[in-house]
Amino acid sequence: MGSGNDSTVTEFILTGLTDRPELQLPLLLLFLGIYVFTAVGNLGMIILIGLSSNLHTPMYYFLCSLSFIDFCQSTIITPKMLVNFVAEKNTISYPECMTQLCFFVIFAIAECHMLAAMAYDRYVAICSPLLYNVIMSPHICFLLIMGVYILGIIGSSIHTGFMLRLSFCKTNVVNHYFCDLFPLLELSCSSIHINELLVLLLSAFNILTPVLIILASYVFIIASILRIRSAEGRSKAFSTCSSHVMAVLIFYGSGAFMYLQPSSVSSMDQGKVSSVFYTIVVPMLNPLIYSLRNKDVKLALWKILDCRKQL
Repeated sequence: MGSGNDSTVTEFILTGLTDRPELQLPLLLLFLGIYVFTAVGNLGMIILIGLSSNLHTPMYYFLCSLSFIDFCQSTIITPKMLVNFVAEKNTISYPECMTQLCFFVIFAIAECHMLAAMAYDRYVAICSPLLYNVIMSPHICFLLIMGVYILGIIGSSIHTGFMLRLSFCKTNVVNHYFCDLFPLLELSCSSIHINELLVLLLSAFNILTPVLIILASYVFIIASILRIRSAEGRSKAFSTCSSHVMAVLIFYGSGAFMYLQPSSVSSMDQGKVSSVFYTIVVPMLNPLIYSLRNKDVKLALWKILDCRKQL
């Protein structure tokens, strides 16, 4: 084929979430609504943070970057998924499939490490408030954000590079709603042992390392919260932390279920359901959990709306 690999497959067919006709329209409306909410929520956060000078702090720089990652991740996956609900046969060309895989991995890895960076930022803010502006200086924040994207690009380059070396001469039907690593490996007629090993090793690094950082950060944060004398203050702090921890558990739990186990045809249908959480649900929830429940964000939003009314 034209991509320089020995494969006879020039396009893939995505099976989607379900092949039951009666579910196609309800799922189309559901995921279309989720995508619109995700796009509006995340783009709205980026614009709001950019326009509000009182939100130009490290915490909101990280939130802005997370919103960008979530918007890109959702846009890479969901529109093609929606096509599957209305098209008789949802095909994707080999170059498009590899491109989707490449960008999906970039933003999936970036989100893993961005959540860890955000947890570290909250740890510094709560446990070392007097040194916060020194430790989380603009230069350090920039380096952390750049490091997050660099890790994503490196991981994606490795996975995509080794995927491009494979030959696909079996069936071209991908048992998934997007071009993911394990469903594509199932179709290869080349040896995939190195690819599977890389998936397990890199997934372990990109999931377990951020999880350990987040857990350590929240242990220190909770210890600090317990020292708050005000019962109301402790309640508010625990409420915020519990929301963050819930989002983290959904994202890393579903990702670990998919990638920290050997691939198998029997687990692929379960893997599709798991993938919905970290590719579609979490990008929708993040603006709510991290931003819209925040008083500073609400205040900035009301200020902008008041200014527009006055104009």
